Amino acid sequence: MDRTVRTVEDVLALLDGLFTSQSEAGRSATGDGKDFWDRFYADRSRPVPFFAAKPDENLAAYLDQGLIAPGRALDLGCGPGRNALYLAARGFEVDAVDLSPVAVAWGEDRAHEAGVDIRFMCGDAFALPATELSGPYDLVVDSGCFHHLPPHRRVSYLALLDRALAPGGHFALTSFAAGEAGMGSELTDADLYRERELQGGLAYTPESLRWIFSDLVEVELRRMREEPPESALFGVPFLWTALFRRGAAVSGDVGPVHVDT
Repeated sequence: MDRTVRTVEDVLALLDGLFTSQSEAGRSATGDGKDFWDRFYADRSRPVPFFAAKPDENLAAYLDQGLIAPGRALDLGCGPGRNALYLAARGFEVDAVDLSPVAVAWGEDRAHEAGVDIRFMCGDAFALPATELSGPYDLVVDSGCFHHLPPHRRVSYLALLDRALAPGGHFALTSFAAGEAGMGSELTDADLYRERELQGGLAYTPESLRWIFSDLVEVELRRMREEPPESALFGVPFLWTALFRRGAAVSGDVGPVHVDT
């Protein structure tokens, strides 16, 4: 008989195991660990749209519109570093973290080829010590990490934002949009645990994103704009893009923008 739960983190780790066990049984449980993502990123020539070294169109728009300015940035779930490279080229001091060493190696190769300086870290962002994720960061970017987390890991995610995001800093999120067939599970949180399967990622509504990140100030929440293949930017319409700011709004700040459906 084994008693393993003493802390909140022990509970979270126990719940992680519910989904991991299903992955080992051969069912899809995207987001379980580095082995899945290592296989995903192993072939760099695969025709995966976001394998191209293009930044998210919304991220470029935030800079062009003056909503964010260069400073210290953290790219969560950076993959092969397409957004990290863009930010570094635009004058940001960038830290980038991913669970997959295969993805991180690809990102390091790209940074070397582009001649930009990015500090890549390989590991679980929730488990890395504060000395590694050495915030505060003026910008935290997440393009595709959050929607691969099981519900209980939102607790860890919000705690990470709380300690890493600087006062007045911005959080840029891209996630699956509910209502798009095949692009994110719409099961309730409770049903995900009954099924013990993440089904390739979780879909969100604007209301759910606003509720989860209600401690932050909404700057913009809209659909990602579709970009043609020849564009220098990445954009597909089945994703939400959101920009939040830490701290209370003050006179003269940009206020919330209505959802663009």
